[in-house]
Amino acid sequence: MSSEIQRVLVAGASGGTGREILQRLRDTDLTVRAMTHSPDKEHELSNQGADEVIVGDLLDPADASRAVADCDVVLCAVGSKPGPRVVLGGELVDGAGVENLVHAAVAADVDHFVFESAIGVGDSREKMPAPFRALLWNNLNQKNHAEAVLRTSPLSSTIVRPGLLTNAPATEDVLVGEGGETVFGRIPRADVARLMVAAPFTSETENRTFEVVSRDGLRGTARGLVELDWQVPGEEAIEIEE
Repeated sequence: MSSEIQRVLVAGASGGTGREILQRLRDTDLTVRAMTHSPDKEHELSNQGADEVIVGDLLDPADASRAVADCDVVLCAVGSKPGPRVVLGGELVDGAGVENLVHAAVAADVDHFVFESAIGVGDSREKMPAPFRALLWNNLNQKNHAEAVLRTSPLSSTIVRPGLLTNAPATEDVLVGEGGETVFGRIPRADVARLMVAAPFTSETENRTFEVVSRDGLRGTARGLVELDWQVPGEEAIEIEE
């Protein structure tokens, strides 16, 4: 573990992936700050291992700045709940909210920013079946914008694009693609959380974008698979390969 990383912000901590991230960080020496939009989740997040909890709205730049202050790493797992704004269009936390957080992270001199995007965004578009793309078009567009903002920022970053998320236990057997149209299928949120927590400690992930599915969740043919030695805090190095 890098001695320089001390405080981690988990944005979207009350969501499915966010909770799995908290679980992964619970037994580390890191100070964990959880951010949620829901005031009624504050006590629950503290019980799940968060050392600090901030209630705020990333669509408000001031809240984004408050959340990231004094943090070394941002693990961004925000997502929009199904509703009219997702289907019909409108500003979402997946887009403008992440953009605010990126700008705040730059101002706060954050060391590394990890963003949970999705297969179907950007050059991985064709790997998501058309019916899903039609339903999620606004969400995917917003995440695409967030990815672009992050890539053009001066931040060291990692973008993780998972396939269809499930609540199954971690498999710890993940296929990692790089190049857009690489893999599609399912992956447990717990596996995504594991890679997101590892990314700031794994130099090979810097300024790269990965598509990820579990091996047993793969649909179709995989290509563009890459091998990395993921450094998971509290674990020995794990190698995820073809």
